[in-house]
Amino acid sequence: MGTIIDGKAVAKEIQKEVREEVEGLKRRWGMVPGLGVVLVGDDPASHLYVKNKEKACKEVGIRSEEHVLPATASEKELLSLIHNLNRDKEIHGILVQLPLPAHIRSEKILEAVSPHKDIDGFHPVNQGLLLSGGEGFQPCTPMGIMKLLDSVGCDPKGKNATVVGRSNIVGKPVALMLLARHATVTICHSRTAHLKEEVGRADILVAAIGKAGLIRGDWIKPGAVVIDVGVNRLPSGKLAGDVEFDSAKERAGWISPVPGGVGPMTICMLLFNTLKAVKESLRRET
Repeated sequence: MGTIIDGKAVAKEIQKEVREEVEGLKRRWGMVPGLGVVLVGDDPASHLYVKNKEKACKEVGIRSEEHVLPATASEKELLSLIHNLNRDKEIHGILVQLPLPAHIRSEKILEAVSPHKDIDGFHPVNQGLLLSGGEGFQPCTPMGIMKLLDSVGCDPKGKNATVVGRSNIVGKPVALMLLARHATVTICHSRTAHLKEEVGRADILVAAIGKAGLIRGDWIKPGAVVIDVGVNRLPSGKLAGDVEFDSAKERAGWISPVPGGVGPMTICMLLFNTLKAVKESLRRET
C-alpha cells in the first residue's frame, strides 16, 4: 500500500524557512516583502483562494495588498492598475487572480506584469527562461510538485515520468522541470489514444487534467510516485482528484491526496517566489 504524501506538512516546513528569511530581511534591511493581489469580479472560488493567500502571507510576515475591481472593469483600467503596481517599489510581487472576466484578454494582462514581479511565472519571459533552463520565476504549482517529489526522496533522473495534462499553468511547465531533472518525460492529454498504457509505464505520474477519477487505480505501475493535481467537485460536494485514490494507493509507492496534497504547496511556493523577488530586487539595487 502506498504512503500518503502530506502536502500540508511539507508546506509548513517551507513556510517556516520563508518566515525566517523574511524576519532576516526586516532586521538587516528594514524591508517588508510586499505582494500586490489583483482580483477582478466576484467569483466565490477566487475570493476564497485570495483570502487563503492573504492568511498565508500574514503568517510569514509578507504584506499583502489586495486590489479588487468590479467584473465590469475595463481592460484599460486593469492595465493601469498593473502599471502602477509595476512602479511601486514597496510591491515586490504581483499576482493576478485567474480567471478574468471574458471581455478582458488574460494574455494581455499577464504580459503587462513586470517579469521581475511575475511571481506566478506566467510572463512569456519567465516561460522562455524555464524552457531554456534560465533562472526566472517558475509557476507555483509545478514548483510545489517538484518539492513533493524531493520530500519523499524521489530523484527523477533516469525515471519515466508521465504528465497527464498540457496546460501552461501545470502540465507543460512541470514536464519541463522533470526534463531538467533528467527524467524521460511523456505528456498525455484528453486525446491521447492509449492513456492506460502510457500511465502504466510511469515511475512518476503527474495527473493534471481536471477530470475526476479519469485515471484508474489499476493503471498505476506498482511502486510509482503519484502526484494528483486535480481538484474536482463531486455531486456530493466532496473534492476528488483525477486519480481513483483508494485503488491507486494499493499499487503506488507514494501518492498525494486531494485535498491536502498539491494544494497547500501552491500557496507555499507563492510565498517562496515573493521572497525570491525581494532578494532579486536587492541584488539589482546593490
